[in-house]
Amino acid sequence: MTAEASGSKRKTLDSYFVSKKAKLPRPSTPPPSAKGKQPETAETKDLSSEDQPETAKDDETEDVSSEDHGILSLEYSTIHPSWLKLLKGELTKPYFQSLKQFLLAEAAAKKTVYPADPDVYSWSRFAPFSKVRVVILGQDPYHGPGQAHGLAFSVQPGVRIPPSLANMYKGLARDFPDSFVAPKHGYLGGWAEQGVLLLNAALTVEAHKANSHANRGWEQFTDAVIAAVNSGRSNVVFMLWGSYAQKKGARVDSRKHLVLKTVHPSPLSASRGFFDAGHFRKANEYLVKQGLEPINWSHLPQ
Repeated sequence: MTAEASGSKRKTLDSYFVSKKAKLPRPSTPPPSAKGKQPETAETKDLSSEDQPETAKDDETEDVSSEDHGILSLEYSTIHPSWLKLLKGELTKPYFQSLKQFLLAEAAAKKTVYPADPDVYSWSRFAPFSKVRVVILGQDPYHGPGQAHGLAFSVQPGVRIPPSLANMYKGLARDFPDSFVAPKHGYLGGWAEQGVLLLNAALTVEAHKANSHANRGWEQFTDAVIAAVNSGRSNVVFMLWGSYAQKKGARVDSRKHLVLKTVHPSPLSASRGFFDAGHFRKANEYLVKQGLEPINWSHLPQ
């Protein structure tokens, strides 16, 4: 989709994007750590105590037995407290206990699983619950070495840009032809830290085996993540690309959120409507209309 007509509205939106000649800023602080810590910025200083990136407090863990807490040590040490408060009820359900046993068995069998344990829930630390403004759903993590780090569609710095992400960049260039310049990397932490929840349906995968951890319980857990945003937030943009994501997001309330649907950006389907869908610009137009800050899609430091 081409840029909107010129005027004050265009100026309001485009003011959040760097020009083609501008150099993207380097991150002043590292990404959120596996301990749930986040770099302190002007934005994070104003977070409520619920959203402060600290280790979960005792009152958030008192209903979990010591035995279960051992099994769930990764969850309690790496899920951001704002999300843990909402999702801790899922952790003791039979499906999640079965999932954890499966993952323990995979580790015992010396199988390589991506992403690394500290990154499985990195999406929660990049985008605490109160900061979520956009949700983009993926299916499962990349299964090659050094790729996955807990954010859907994103790869670690230094890794080749995946084809679907390359098409996302092409879509952005159409939405913002005067401002967006595709970076030379595929690390999307700059989006996530602005409140773009990049969530895969399954949060782990065995090396070189796509969808190998599908139907093990992750889908039910990430359904709970989506349900929490749907019920607990308002005016969030949900980008549902392809039939899988659209089915997963079918219960999102379009009366209180913006739900955008199109084909998946995969090279197999992107030419059938993804490039012209205009989802990135539509998302920002909606956020501005709601009195919210738009996403700076050009902010992609490594």
